[in-house]
Amino acid sequence: MQQFILTAEQDFQNLLQRPTFDTEHLTETVRQVLAAIRQEGDKAVLHYTQQFDKVQLDQFVVSPEEISQAIKECSDELKTALQQAKDNIYRFHAAQQEPLLTVETMQGITCQRKAVAIDKIGLYIPGGSAPLFSTILMLGVPAQLAGCKTIILCTPPNQEGKVHPAILYAAHLVGITQIFKIGGVQAIGAMAYGTATVPKIYKIFGPGNQYVTCAKQLVQQQGTAIDMPAGPSELAVWADESCLPRYVAADLLSQAEHGADSQVILVTTSATVLETVRQEVATQVQALPRKEIALKALNNSKLILVANQTQAVQLLNDYAPEHLIIACKDYEQLADQITNAGSVFLGNYAPESVGDYASGTNHTLPTNGYARTYSGVSLDSFVKKITFQHLTPQGLQAIGKTVEIMAAHEQLFAHQNAVTLRLKDLESGVM
Repeated sequence: MQQFILTAEQDFQNLLQRPTFDTEHLTETVRQVLAAIRQEGDKAVLHYTQQFDKVQLDQFVVSPEEISQAIKECSDELKTALQQAKDNIYRFHAAQQEPLLTVETMQGITCQRKAVAIDKIGLYIPGGSAPLFSTILMLGVPAQLAGCKTIILCTPPNQEGKVHPAILYAAHLVGITQIFKIGGVQAIGAMAYGTATVPKIYKIFGPGNQYVTCAKQLVQQQGTAIDMPAGPSELAVWADESCLPRYVAADLLSQAEHGADSQVILVTTSATVLETVRQEVATQVQALPRKEIALKALNNSKLILVANQTQAVQLLNDYAPEHLIIACKDYEQLADQITNAGSVFLGNYAPESVGDYASGTNHTLPTNGYARTYSGVSLDSFVKKITFQHLTPQGLQAIGKTVEIMAAHEQLFAHQNAVTLRLKDLESGVM
């Protein structure tokens, strides 16, 4: 990890750069795959599954028999863990449900806002070296709570043409039955455009590699909504002398092992904390099964010694991390100053891993600085808000003149006339 010592006046903007990659060739490849999926449907899906996932499938629908077998293969220990995680996620997201909002803005004028589920959604779940079955709970639970009518799931098969049993069990646990063995760009294209087998959906959720992220951004330009812009996983830890350095190191490594393009950052006012954490990271990484991945991510990562708390707050808000751990004595007071972060973890006993799996908050969060303007996934992500208004004759008479004047000044005379006709009828007793 690179080390930086900042003075009180130093500009730290150059420190906040994420890892960058040449995406020009990647984008062109993704465009070609999406175009083939749009034109050839299932045929192209099978072709690219063979090319990218190295498996030849006759069809890619997960059968009820495969789901039943997966349920048998998952251990009782895992099933219990998934059930507890689901219960917490359900409890937190159920509390986000909003009643119908009704406001009488004037006598005779009633305005309402109602949350209505998005009819058709698609979930993308990576299934490579780290099959993210936990993401199924994070997306499937609020989708069911919202009342989405069609929920489909795409996930890549292994080279034997099978889906990881924990993915199928998690899908079963949240009631998802339409599951397809499709990965990567071809999965995003199949859900966005629809094929003879895969239903066309309205919004795509879920993480993925650079190709999946690029595909999501391209289909969004063509009219399919996505959950949020996303990039590699990231974590910032703000620590003072009250932290436990071995915990901080473990937290940094928990995100570094996600992928070689992940980034982790330590921000502290203590040179002692910085050096102790550096030593702990160097020691702990040696014991990780995903050591090589974590080491590559650490090359993108930074240990930053700041001059004071004010500078720490400014740096962190400018960076806008996906995950932020505040391992400081006054974590509640400091948290009030954080305005840009996907999800914040408070104190020495709130590891980011708990939020990734089971505390109840959602782990699908904005990365790459998008936490400045985007929220993480919530129940709201699966609904849209529709407004309604009702006017009595008295309400129209009370507001009509205002609308006529405003429409006339905008020179939208048909707008004005739509009100004038009604007012004249009311005055003449026709209505």
